[in-house]
Amino acid sequence: MADEALARAGLHFDELNKIRVLEPEVAQQTKELKEECKEFVEKIGDFQKIVGTFIEMVDVVAKEVEQEKMKAIGARNLLKSIAKQRESQQQQLHALITEKRMQMERLRIQQDALLKEEASQNEFIEQLILQK
Repeated sequence: MADEALARAGLHFDELNKIRVLEPEVAQQTKELKEECKEFVEKIGDFQKIVGTFIEMVDVVAKEVEQEKMKAIGARNLLKSIAKQRESQQQQLHALITEKRMQMERLRIQQDALLKEEASQNEFIEQLILQK
């Protein structure tokens, strides 16, 4: 009866016969909840450590990817530059070939003219020799 009167007043005895404000079952559930919360907080802490490590790894990989990207861009630009240089060099060589062909044609015409002149002079010399 004393237990019932105390229970109505909101006071209870635990297994060690200590007076408690909460019922023993509620106190036990509260204790279990506290332990579960502690485990949850520890798991969250572990999760944060794992996520932190993962983020660091992703940052490292991102930096490496960025470096490789820059190398690829540099190589592509170098390749374009080399291609442009080759085009320019090819154009210069075509211009030089055209110039040399024109020079060769001028020299051929000059040679033809000189050969005609030589033939003319040889004919003149022969006529002079025959006249004597």
